[in-house]
Amino acid sequence: MANKAVTPTRMVLNQLKVRQKTARRGHKLLKDKRDELMRQFLEVVRINKKLREKVEKGLTDAFASLAVASAIMSPEMLEQALLYPRQSVELGRTFKNVMSVNVPQYEFKTKNDDPSEIFPYGFAQTSGELDDALAELARVFVDMLELAQVEKTMQLLAEDIEKTRRRVNALEYVMLPELATNIKYISMKLQENENATKVRLLKVKEMVLQNAHNFKY
Repeated sequence: MANKAVTPTRMVLNQLKVRQKTARRGHKLLKDKRDELMRQFLEVVRINKKLREKVEKGLTDAFASLAVASAIMSPEMLEQALLYPRQSVELGRTFKNVMSVNVPQYEFKTKNDDPSEIFPYGFAQTSGELDDALAELARVFVDMLELAQVEKTMQLLAEDIEKTRRRVNALEYVMLPELATNIKYISMKLQENENATKVRLLKVKEMVLQNAHNFKY
């Protein structure tokens, strides 16, 4: 249904045609963006699945070793061994632009590059299973950080996909049909006015001929 507030003039018609052309171009660009975001999202989902499985396996192995160490060592000895950590980590964050979405990039750096610094105890009174548990936790920490990065990326991409989808639908089902209806309405009105003008001119011509020459047209 045409908007009754639209003035059926040729200038308005030209303005609506320009808006329609711009809206069509914007609709195509947004659809392309939505499709590319979906492709990126599905790729991130695939990576997330593999990382989650890897992290879960690493944590399961680490906790299994820790459970064995807890059974072998006394609670006091285990607590004393882990009481004062020797290694520390600095976490940094930057951003990467993916289809106008700023997704986080996490990175960490240990205070000391010596791998043995993850063990805050001497090896004389501790079990090998405790060593295995800490080593596995140190390895899985990198994957956990990447998993956090990937899951945040998934969340941000999903939010932008939804916003883009709503804009595409608004253009496709509201704005473009409304513009097309208004353009058709104005075109019909202009054609009606043009036909009415032709009829009036013919009537005037007929009247002029009758008055001038008593000629019936």
